[in-house]
Amino acid sequence: MDGRIRVGAVNYLNTKPLIEGLTTLAPEIELSLDLPSRLADRLADGDLDVGLIPVVEYFRAGRYTLIPDVSIASRGPVLSVTLFSRVPWAEIQSVALDVGSRTSAALAQILLRTKYGTRPQVQSLPIDIPADDIATDAVLLIGDRAMRACLPGFAFAYDLGQEWTDWTGLPFVYAVWAVRDGVDLGRAEGAFARAKEYGLARAGAIAAREAPHLGLDPGYCRRYMTNIIHYDLGPRELAGLEQYYAFARDLGLAPEGVSVVRYHRPDLVQSR
Repeated sequence: MDGRIRVGAVNYLNTKPLIEGLTTLAPEIELSLDLPSRLADRLADGDLDVGLIPVVEYFRAGRYTLIPDVSIASRGPVLSVTLFSRVPWAEIQSVALDVGSRTSAALAQILLRTKYGTRPQVQSLPIDIPADDIATDAVLLIGDRAMRACLPGFAFAYDLGQEWTDWTGLPFVYAVWAVRDGVDLGRAEGAFARAKEYGLARAGAIAAREAPHLGLDPGYCRRYMTNIIHYDLGPRELAGLEQYYAFARDLGLAPEGVSVVRYHRPDLVQSR
């Protein structure tokens, strides 16, 4: 490494509080923005040192550590992960899954197969294809795309954050800061937690800046970041993370034998 720490994050509204002051707090961080699924690929390829990646990719890789105390999670409705459906859950025979997030795509399959006992045909929904053009019974949208969507042709709109918490009683964790093995964050290690506090203290300013680009009300954006999304990774979030992994592993969506491991400096890493 040349002293730079290459960090990738998602360019969604729910990410803004985590990156608002990140490069100011740690100037050695070089930040780039991308889709969550692409971030996971770049981290796996060594193109990033740290990525805010879908949690299912953390488990699929099985060789990362995570930054403590920071995540993107919900404790009920999340508003930005929605399964629009023409029929009730138990009657869904085909579903199109937004390619933007693999965690939410796996969550939709967990709910369909494990909770509701259905095995629908699954296809991908590319980013550039309008959801209204899809002929499947249901379509999963995530992020800002889901927040703007109405889809009047679909009778049902299921919030997957709400569905998860109603079912398990636990928060749902969508993304974590994952650190590639062997990376030494040095003085930047504490910047991720400090950036969370810095960004949340400026949620009103972030909302006023971002809302016009999203076509959303600034007050709605502020409430979304401060009341709907939770950025901590405490004991309840970790319990939700472990439960999600257990379901994903049982369905073959994640490999066996992966643990949640906090980041340590490489010279302090213990055997996994």
